[in-house]
Amino acid sequence: MMKKILVIHGPNLNLLGTREPGVYGHLTLDKINQMLKVQAKKFKATLVIKQSNHEGEIVDLIGQAKKRKFKAILINPAAYTHTSVAIRDAVAACGLIVVEVHISNIHSREEFRHKSLISPVAHGTILGFGAKSYLLGLAAILDLIPAK
Repeated sequence: MMKKILVIHGPNLNLLGTREPGVYGHLTLDKINQMLKVQAKKFKATLVIKQSNHEGEIVDLIGQAKKRKFKAILINPAAYTHTSVAIRDAVAACGLIVVEVHISNIHSREEFRHKSLISPVAHGTILGFGAKSYLLGLAAILDLIPAK
């Protein structure tokens, strides 16, 4: 069974490396993607990586994932975590393993960031470990995908 995983980076994550480095660190999105690809290769998994600042595009990616033969989705919904019922509903409806990740600990930040609309419909959420949150999330997905 091919381990085909969709990675979705939400809004403003294209600015990593320069955006609030005290919160998000100095690694760029390209570097995080490289780290994910190295880990995926070790487990014979294929990643398709997308970044979008547009809610509807993210909803479309999630909605088409099963048809496109993905086994799981690793998503950092970024600011949409706290605001997007549409992304929440897409995750709930997609029928795939979904792991939500965040670079920062959303519970130690501004109060409006404390609630995730995505967490209740995801298989799990990993947050607060910097870029390693992505690697931990991918490891969880690789463990959850049935080995057949």
